[in-house]
This record gives sequence, structure tokens and C-alpha cells, in this order.
Amino acid sequence: MYKNLAATLVAACFSLSLPTTAVAQPANAVTHAAFVYVSPITEAGWTRQHDDARKAVEAALNKPGQPAQVRTTFVENVAEGPDAERVIRDLARNGADIIFTPSFGYMEPTLKVAAEFPNVKFESITGYKTAPNVAVANARYYEGRYLAGVAAGRLASQAGYVAGFPIPEVIQGINAFTLGMRSVNPAAQVRVVWLGEWFNPPRERDAAMTLMNQGAEVLAFHTGSTAVMAAAQERGKLAVAYHSDMRKTAPDAQVLAVTHQWGDYYTRRVQAVRDGSWASARLWGGVKEGMIRVDAFGPQVPKAVQTEVLARQKDIASGKLQPFHAKADVRDNEGKVVIPAGQSLSDEQILGMNWLAEGVVGKLSR
Repeated sequence: MYKNLAATLVAACFSLSLPTTAVAQPANAVTHAAFVYVSPITEAGWTRQHDDARKAVEAALNKPGQPAQVRTTFVENVAEGPDAERVIRDLARNGADIIFTPSFGYMEPTLKVAAEFPNVKFESITGYKTAPNVAVANARYYEGRYLAGVAAGRLASQAGYVAGFPIPEVIQGINAFTLGMRSVNPAAQVRVVWLGEWFNPPRERDAAMTLMNQGAEVLAFHTGSTAVMAAAQERGKLAVAYHSDMRKTAPDAQVLAVTHQWGDYYTRRVQAVRDGSWASARLWGGVKEGMIRVDAFGPQVPKAVQTEVLARQKDIASGKLQPFHAKADVRDNEGKVVIPAGQSLSDEQILGMNWLAEGVVGKLSR
């Protein structure tokens, strides 16, 4: 199943975007930007970052003392599938000019509704299929994961990773984190637990507890809540925050945060609707574009480690460092060479990733 998904994703991401015709809105128009969230808005996490970006759109486009240029609305905790299709359609019917759907499972519902409302613009975040009125955007999360791995490798040798689904985006993160750890600690291991869902705090917590019982000294995760951070805090272990800064939940446990920055992109896309320049497009941005960064180091991280990680972040931004470049042969966890010495993976290969790196304890669920 996932091999077929990877092949489809690669083909779609590198096909040509379809043209669309955009018309500038009247100067006195109030643009309605709507957002659909896959989980509740919590204090931190995936949905929090996108809601912060929604607020950033309002702050950027609505100037004090001037008529409002944008109105935003959102619907939270919308399950992927039929519920998402219904919500997206309702937003389009109720006058949304642009609808942001930030979840992989929203892609097909977004495309279906977009075909019914050709004058509404849609932004499929983490999707990979475009249409004349559907753009896609994603971030190179793996860049932040590699940097987090460097920090984790300086502090521990045994890591645990709570993961949602074995899609390429998640696999990239696991492998980059492992390669980052092993770049400074060659004996490091990363044990993976797959949940088969994005947001289930009790199960996320249970998985974290299991991993710590199996010897994990530091945790990472690709799920939607703060449950893994809270579990690490409770057990006196370390953890890498994902999506947003989670020091409020885990002040002693947090190593650093891999944060996602969507505000600038969302603002530019809403402004493009206003001025008539919006077009279907693809974006895969990372540290260089300001969409991914590591920050919010915890007090237990030595200054020397912080300096090292931030220096490598600058190297990624400049192109000097590529997480999937091999100084020596990189093998998967079954012994096969997947990146020969001296070579780097292409974007196509990264987007189609379907192997786990040496040092990862676990298998892909197919």
C-alpha cells in the first residue's frame, strides 16, 4: 500500500501545476479565509501552529484604525473523510474565498469540493494533488528532525519515537532524527511505535510509557498532542517537542522544539486572493524559507550543544548541510545500502522514502 502511495506522491509532486484565472477583489472587500482543523485547538501541537498562523493573517492584513481586509473562521476537530468533505463544502457555500485544509487526509475531500466551487481557492496543506483552484504546500520537517537528532545524540543513546502513520513524511522524520543522532553518537538506536492515527492523547501517552519501559532515554513523536512530552516530564526523561514549543507542558523534559511556521505563507496566499495573483502552485519549504526551525532549548541542554545545533541549522539554511547526504554508505535497518557514499538523495527519492535507516528498531506497517 505505502509503496504505491510513495510512487503516486512523487509523480504528483513533480508534475506541472494547472493554470487558474484569478481576479483581484474590490479594494473594500473583506476576504473570508476559512480553516479546517483535524484536532481540537490545544495549547501546543499541529493544530495550534495552524491556528496561530490564522491569527497571524489577521494581524498582518487588518491594520488598526483601518477597515478590515480579512475575516477568518475555523472549524476544529474535523475527522478525515466524509466529515471533512461536509465541513469544507459548508464553508465554500457560506462565502469563503480561500479555504486552508491542513491535514493529509483532507486532500481528497478538498479536491472533490474544489471541483464544485471553481471560484473558491483551496490550500491543501501536506497534500500532493493540485487542481486549477487547489494549491499544495508542505514543509521539510525532516530538516528540523535531523537537528533534533543531533541534540538528542549528545544527551542519550536510546531513543523512542511515537509515530502516526508510515507515510513518507513520517518516515523522513524518523530517518533524519536517527541520522542526526548517529552523526554524533554512532551507537544510538531509535525504537518506533506506530499508532495508526494522528491524535489520541491516551494512546500517545501509553506508547511513550512503553518506549521508556524499554529503555528510551529521550522521546520524539509525530502525533498531534502534548501527551508524549507530559509522559517524559512525569518519568524524568527527555523529549523533543514537535510542531510548537511545549515547555509549558514539559519544562524539565524538553530538549528543544522543532517548530512549524505557517503565518507568512498563509498571509501571502490570502493577500494573493485579494490582489488577483493567486495561482495553483506547489511549495516544499524548510529552514531556508523560514518554515521550519529549532529553538526553545531546555535548561538541561549544555550551551555547547545548543551552539552546535544552531550552527548546523545555519548550514542547512545555506545548503552546506543536507540531512540525506552520505559521507559513508548509509544503510537501511536490513543492511541494504540506500545512500551510497558521496551521494545525496534527490527530492523525488526523499518524497518516495519507504525504508528505515540503520539504527531504527522497528518495521514499516504496510
